[in-house]
Amino acid sequence: MDGLLVLDKPTGPTSHDVVARVRHLLNEPRVGHTGTLDPGASGVLPLVIGRATRLARFLSAHDKSYEAVIRLGVSTDTYDAAGSPLGRCEDPLPSLQEIHRALDAFRGRFLQQPPAFSAKKIQGRRSYALARASVRAGSPPAVPSMPEPVLVTVSHLDIIERAEDIVTLTLDCPPGFYVRLLAHDLGARLGVGAHLVALRRTRSGEFGLTDAVPLLALDSSPQGRERAQAAVIPLHSMLPTLIALKLTEEGVRRARHGQNLRPADFTTGMPPDDAARDAVAGEQVGDGEPRYRLMDPAGHLVGLASWSSSPGFLHPSLVLM
Repeated sequence: MDGLLVLDKPTGPTSHDVVARVRHLLNEPRVGHTGTLDPGASGVLPLVIGRATRLARFLSAHDKSYEAVIRLGVSTDTYDAAGSPLGRCEDPLPSLQEIHRALDAFRGRFLQQPPAFSAKKIQGRRSYALARASVRAGSPPAVPSMPEPVLVTVSHLDIIERAEDIVTLTLDCPPGFYVRLLAHDLGARLGVGAHLVALRRTRSGEFGLTDAVPLLALDSSPQGRERAQAAVIPLHSMLPTLIALKLTEEGVRRARHGQNLRPADFTTGMPPDDAARDAVAGEQVGDGEPRYRLMDPAGHLVGLASWSSSPGFLHPSLVLM
């Protein structure tokens, strides 16, 4: 079985737990996720299955949307509810207007410093492993040197609810963005401390909660297995933002062998010459980033293609057949 299974993960299991469960349920060893969800987080978790595992990196690169619940007045050492409190602020909590103003610092592009409790590697070891070792030794969480700050872009960030010390936000952010760090930094900017209480991913790339099947509905019964199989999105429907081009039989043969594709290799001719237009705009041509889905005459996905460095040709960036 090849394709994409979009799940609604509950809080509790790790992303690895979910992958193992689906491997067993579908009897398919090739299953992977396209963006980790922590055990305490819930929501959209797309899984790639079979040959679709080779498309994982293209799905992982897409922006994500979240609903985040933040508690003001208390910070923790891990920046979320799983950590140990570092103290409680007795000062009056900020007004809604003050919170809105503080959030301006986290809209648009800015540098985000990954926290000590993160999966970033430092000197070959995970940062969280170094931080936990420091805690066991009785010293504050620390690492030999913090990971380098990362330039991130938050395209949407807004408050949808405020109830005493609880603030609920919605945000759109790039992969690798730390929402719990946003909660911590917001508390620091307001001077009262804060931590992430709950997190729900509402969208991953093109897929949202309306596309997701609840993990709890996929038990080991025959009905659960049938529900999982029926929910798998086929290969040809994945990456819908890439334009689909239909190949001739000769075009399929050339794509399989990694050869450049000519106008005669497509049943409807070549697409508009974006390569020439990009060259005029000063953009790199033939950079290997796929822009098209290559389909065989029956509509099955052959692979992905980008513009070749040779003008007028497309090159198969990835071949699945």
